[in-house]
Amino acid sequence: MIAGDLLAVAAAVAAGLGGFLIGRTRGRPAEGAETAAGVATDSRSSLRFEQLIREIGVGIVTVDSRGRIEALNPVASEIFEMPVQRAIGRSMIEAVPSFELDRRVREALAGRASRGQVPINVRQTPRMLTVTVLPAEGADGALVIAIDDTRLHELEQTRRDFVSSVSHELRTPLSSINLMIETILATDLDEEALRMFLPRVKQEVDRMIHLVQDLLDLARSEAGRLRLRTEELDLSAVAGNILKTFEPRAAQLGVRLELDALPARLEGDADRLAQVMVNLVDNALRHTPAGGSVGVDVRQIEGAATLTVRDTGIGIPFGDLPHVFERFYVVDRSRARDSSGTGLGLSIVKQIVEAHGGTVVADSELGFGASFTCVFPAARSSVAARP
Repeated sequence: MIAGDLLAVAAAVAAGLGGFLIGRTRGRPAEGAETAAGVATDSRSSLRFEQLIREIGVGIVTVDSRGRIEALNPVASEIFEMPVQRAIGRSMIEAVPSFELDRRVREALAGRASRGQVPINVRQTPRMLTVTVLPAEGADGALVIAIDDTRLHELEQTRRDFVSSVSHELRTPLSSINLMIETILATDLDEEALRMFLPRVKQEVDRMIHLVQDLLDLARSEAGRLRLRTEELDLSAVAGNILKTFEPRAAQLGVRLELDALPARLEGDADRLAQVMVNLVDNALRHTPAGGSVGVDVRQIEGAATLTVRDTGIGIPFGDLPHVFERFYVVDRSRARDSSGTGLGLSIVKQIVEAHGGTVVADSELGFGASFTCVFPAARSSVAARP
């Protein structure tokens, strides 16, 4: 049932709440008596009505004419994290420290209904509620109906941030390509302009292709559709092959590549594990100045295959460490030797590692480099071979 339907149901039954909310001091309707809604009821329908109020997926609170809480259902107690015993008899502002919610309750007591989003903090945890406050029909007081939309609000904010980040990442190379093509056309396809700008156009196009491929990989992995062609393999062999492909770039940058690898067998997708290596080493090289080093260590320890990529680069501030695996998160683009990264590489690393049943952690001290350690379950044959 969607939020709007829940609110409609809650509003429809509001007039007949009677004694079915926790803490209500008024008695239940007697068998055969008429409810406030004018509908005859018996003990069986009363029990069903009570079950509905208790189990409906919205919080319901009633307040008296002085704005003091009369009753609430279990969902309201959970949303506001206020035990019934502490809530009954207190004003709404005392029970829930929200000026916006208190304002809406006072308006309802004056006869004005309202509906909207109300942010609250429960034990230092921010929440976003959709709240409807109605004047009580035929009696003094008001009815508060609350839905916890925190998760939905977070997802919507994530969507907006994602669209904004993708737009930014695409706008920059597209603007560069447009400017270079305009320059080429303005010079009547001059050979010197072609030699100068066409390679850069190709570079920007490659960057966008890489970004789109990263986005597709990330979308598949987050949706649980990342396909793994698993086989038993040696992680040290994968690391050695990938590191060789980076040797020309490392030599050009003046950075030493170091490999310390021992056999570490696991069941995984060789191509995806190679992608993990590529992203980690590429990230290390972009943040390591000339004269520094990037090291790769592979071990098999206590039933786990571990891969660690260390560098002697600029490091990661302590406050940024918890966020480095988030999409598009860039610590400080201005401090990297190469700012062409998309901010998706480490997110993809995390998704691939977790798809293999492993974990990845980052460690760093600002100014003294960083390390990323991936831990995978070892191959069953390796575990069985241990004494």
